[in-house]
Amino acid sequence: MSALTVDHSTGHGHEWEDLVRIWEETDAPEGCTVEIIEGIVTVAPPPSNAHNDIADCVQRRLYQVIPEDWGVYQTQGTALPSKDGLYVPDLTVAPRAALRAEDGNYIPAAAAELLVEITSKSNAGTDRITKAAAYAAAGVPLYLLVDGWAPGGPTVTLYGEPKGDVYRVLSAVKFGDTIKLPAPFGLDLDTSVFPADG
Repeated sequence: MSALTVDHSTGHGHEWEDLVRIWEETDAPEGCTVEIIEGIVTVAPPPSNAHNDIADCVQRRLYQVIPEDWGVYQTQGTALPSKDGLYVPDLTVAPRAALRAEDGNYIPAAAAELLVEITSKSNAGTDRITKAAAYAAAGVPLYLLVDGWAPGGPTVTLYGEPKGDVYRVLSAVKFGDTIKLPAPFGLDLDTSVFPADG
């Protein structure tokens, strides 16, 4: 992962615009993910086959339960200006109206109903800590973390009930078990189909 930094001395509004401009203008190889993480523009390599396989498995199941006017997006930027963050979650579930209401390449993270991150070995800490805190602070109702690199073994954790920048753990299962996503999803997600090296 590489990073670009921005001079943060210009005041928050101007600083955010500068960060977004650099994010938009970053010329990364196709398939790479460009994000703003705690005020730093980062570039991550394309995800592994196993990572993409997990994203597809989750996306297919979500499409079976979401309302017709919602979408599941794999490259949707989600902005959190108060956290100097602009993330591209592995999956963003949001009403189509949220995308249509915004010009550009991102939506406010608060518009999402569910965000899904699938850890890679190089970014697991960011997904577990930084992004979880930012998504909670934005009031995203549900955050699903698929962590193939968890210290105790591959784990799927569902976070909810955000307060400040903290989520409550609603459920956690090891790969192979089923995790239940509550309303409005009402989904029993079978993780036995996930590759173990995701």
